[in-house]
Amino acid sequence: MKKTVSLMVTALLAVQCLMAQLAEGIKFLSYEKIKSARESLKKAYDANPKDAQTIYWYGQSLIATDGGEPSKESLAAAKTLYQQALGELGSDAWLLVGMGQVEILEGGDINSAKQKFEQAVTATTETKGRNKGKANPAILNAIGRANAAGGSKFGDPTYAIEKLKQAATLDLTSPDIFINMGINYLKLGGENGGEAVKAYQEAIARDPKNAVANYRIGRIYQSQNNKELFEQFYNNAIAADPAYPRVYYTLYDYYANRDVSKAKEYLDKYVATADKDPNTDLFVADYLFRAGKYSESLAKTKEIEAAAGGLDKLPKLNVVYAYNYDRTNDSIQAKSYIERYFATADPSTIEPAYYDLAVKIFSRFKGSEDVAVNYLEKAMTIDTLKANRINYMGKAAEIYGKAGKYKEQLDWLQKQQELKGSSMGEYEYYQFTNTAVNSKEYGLAIELAKKYMAAFPEKPQPYVFLKKAALAADPDTTGKAIESLDYIDSFLSRDKEKNKRQIFLNLYYRLQYFVNKSKELEKALAVTDKMLELYPAAGEENKYATDTRAVIADAINKANKQQSGGGKTGGNSSGSSPTPGNLKN
Repeated sequence: MKKTVSLMVTALLAVQCLMAQLAEGIKFLSYEKIKSARESLKKAYDANPKDAQTIYWYGQSLIATDGGEPSKESLAAAKTLYQQALGELGSDAWLLVGMGQVEILEGGDINSAKQKFEQAVTATTETKGRNKGKANPAILNAIGRANAAGGSKFGDPTYAIEKLKQAATLDLTSPDIFINMGINYLKLGGENGGEAVKAYQEAIARDPKNAVANYRIGRIYQSQNNKELFEQFYNNAIAADPAYPRVYYTLYDYYANRDVSKAKEYLDKYVATADKDPNTDLFVADYLFRAGKYSESLAKTKEIEAAAGGLDKLPKLNVVYAYNYDRTNDSIQAKSYIERYFATADPSTIEPAYYDLAVKIFSRFKGSEDVAVNYLEKAMTIDTLKANRINYMGKAAEIYGKAGKYKEQLDWLQKQQELKGSSMGEYEYYQFTNTAVNSKEYGLAIELAKKYMAAFPEKPQPYVFLKKAALAADPDTTGKAIESLDYIDSFLSRDKEKNKRQIFLNLYYRLQYFVNKSKELEKALAVTDKMLELYPAAGEENKYATDTRAVIADAINKANKQQSGGGKTGGNSSGSSPTPGNLKN
């Protein structure tokens, strides 16, 4: 009897030990301590390789990342694990959900994944007793987790939220249900940030010591540049659990370019709480770079490279090398390392800041403008924040503008303005119109200059741009520029005395046209009269207008005499046109 009791106690203790091991691994996963999670869950799996729930969580550790999407290798490992278990244990609900998640992350058919999810729900729905007809909330939550994984292009967040709401009515204590709900709301788009915050707050209501939920609310407020609130929730996360590493890294990253000493404080706390591996050391090398200690940063990076077994083992080392060499003006080395990084890194782990670095480096090499802009385009595919995309487009325009590729510059400015979708400011009008002129898109330049002038009539630039574009579009003085000059004069005439010199020069174009092209001498004479109205007193302009008027009047008189004498007829024209003198601008 004593032996039987002893065996029962031993078995109970073993089960409790396995449950504790599993719970520990799951917490490591939620804290993004991937290395610790895998080690802990592998032990649980090795001790109980036939338990479907343990297999599920071990598979979750294989596909977990500390940012970006899982690699093909990790997805393949999880897929093999789940497929093998399905073959041995049959269609267990946990395994079906895990397999559905792998399908989603592989970019497979979402309906096929949903089929597995629904099969898992049906398999765990009670068929009798007081819970008859109710699904297992843990499975519903796992479905929500599966759709929360990866970027916004993966999964069906609306479907997931429906399942998570159902789970929340069945399980009244789990905070994880609402954390997964918040993630899925964010996958629906930034406009759902409020709903995500509500979900995370519900998680905190269920577990006031939940560091993850506080941290995720802080991330939402940080995306809105609300420093007061994001610091409040980050501090709440630290108070909830000082051993939660992610919040320290985020604060380090925020202060790294703002307050180096404060950044160091958070980095030390991150290193103390995060997994001990080369990735953690990498942040130390990053800090040394940001602190301006370039030689120390390079030395630390080389040390990590040796410990990791080469650059291929830790591609981000290339980025730290590139940052340091860029800052020390060794552009050749910087270019070499950033190229190596993009050639070896998993695309899902690449951050927009790395594309920014590549753009900065390649912009220094003449003829590499297209390469640099290509990196900006890649950054835009992963950074969907409107303000950032507008900034990237501006950088692309700037790169092409510096290279004298004005048509390409104009194209990016147009894309940028379309995304902004608002009226342009003075600088935007200036840049856009100037680029249109430089790219010889004179029709667009004229259109923009008119709008620029209407919006900012007190600025001199739109008048210059409009006249320059109008004259350039009419190199042979065919009269096409007259309409634009009339538009300019309609504004200049509001203060005719102040602007009379510019009006006078615009009249000069008309004079050239009426005399040399259209042969309309009467109209030319009227132009000289307007010139004299502007400058009635003696002076350079008055002399020019007076002399030119006399030449034109003489030509008209000769033409009239010729007509009355039975010679050629031709309106106001004569055998030879008068030639107005050149006017100094």
